[in-house]
Amino acid sequence: MKMKRFFALLLTAVMVLSLAACGKKEEAEASTDLKMGVDPETGEEFYGPYWDEWSDMTDEQLYEQALKEDTTINIYATSSKMLKAEEPFEEMYPGLDIIVSDLDSDEVLSKAKIEHDSGNVTGDVLQTKDVNGSVFYEWYNQGVIEPFYPRDICEHIEDANLKYSYPLYASQAFWYYNTAAFPDGQPIDNWWQIIEKDENGNQRFRLFTKEIGQESAYLSLFASFINNAEEMEKAYEDCYGEKLEYTYSTDDFDFDVPENNAGVEYLWRFSQAKMTFIGDGDELVLAVHNSTAEDPALCLASAGKIENQEESGYNIDWCINLAPYTALLNTESMFVVTGTNSPAGARLFIRYITGGADGESGGLKPFTKVGNWPLRDDVEDKKNPAKLPELGARANDIDAIYAIYPDVQDMWTYWLSKSPN
Repeated sequence: MKMKRFFALLLTAVMVLSLAACGKKEEAEASTDLKMGVDPETGEEFYGPYWDEWSDMTDEQLYEQALKEDTTINIYATSSKMLKAEEPFEEMYPGLDIIVSDLDSDEVLSKAKIEHDSGNVTGDVLQTKDVNGSVFYEWYNQGVIEPFYPRDICEHIEDANLKYSYPLYASQAFWYYNTAAFPDGQPIDNWWQIIEKDENGNQRFRLFTKEIGQESAYLSLFASFINNAEEMEKAYEDCYGEKLEYTYSTDDFDFDVPENNAGVEYLWRFSQAKMTFIGDGDELVLAVHNSTAEDPALCLASAGKIENQEESGYNIDWCINLAPYTALLNTESMFVVTGTNSPAGARLFIRYITGGADGESGGLKPFTKVGNWPLRDDVEDKKNPAKLPELGARANDIDAIYAIYPDVQDMWTYWLSKSPN
């Protein structure tokens, strides 16, 4: 019955969110006291990093205390790579037992929520990704999970990547192009060029992507363009040397759509472009590999699909440093489960999995692959063909995205249904 009740409540929450995101956000903010930091100079509050009594504890201090708690530490993870941490951690910290549950993101969150609501908490650590603010406002802000910011490690991470959570690593998506068709380098350096048309009204590129409306990370990226409309407008003017003409209509929606917003204009034009939706990332980059200079194609896919370059011999590469910015960083984050019976052990594991005091614990090793970037400045990125600062991506401002995300999803869905293509 509790499971049925939870999913009924969850469905209701989703419906309410789709109708009134801003109201939901204000309600969430009022319902629970956020754990926040305070700027010592201005006195202003901010989300993170948040320092508490745990922040300055060393591995040794946490280990000593962990042995006095429940020594079984349950990890709810969205990555199967977390399983590889069990044995090394237990060897490093005898007496502690790690149990990793490999779940998808919905299962991780719902499991923690059910335990929180029932008062029967068995989880200790939660790993998940938040791209649109739902985790922050509907789990963290509701007291289901809580932050842990180890001060010594956070000194090696930019503040922008600590604002909403403590990160494990970052990933992102890129537009891919065919290197044989464009031997001189990427054919675009601006988002507006992706949907560019020639003098006959024909698209310059065939476009391949996953269905944007079913990918929260992609919708969040388009939402960020709306929040950063001035940058999108400048990107257009810098590219074409003329003012952007606004062609979208606000009449079809029962919520306020901002007028003369370059991000909304881009969403509208993109929704009307000819494109092919493919759910598999490998097939997306294959479509680009099979394209030609006479019939060029671009695809939007996760950064890790670049491995097909060597593994399959595909003529593909990333388009980087696009104006106004290439992508949003999608951050995998670590949280402590509120009410854990292993508060020190949970935090010790989080320190271990994110590299430990010197970045050499070995915990990051399973997550070191092409398409994943460490966010610590003292951990070398040995896998990726380009360093994170060279790519033109930026941290995700999920607070701003959460406020408009449902509206962006509604606009995309409606406009796509009206596309002649």
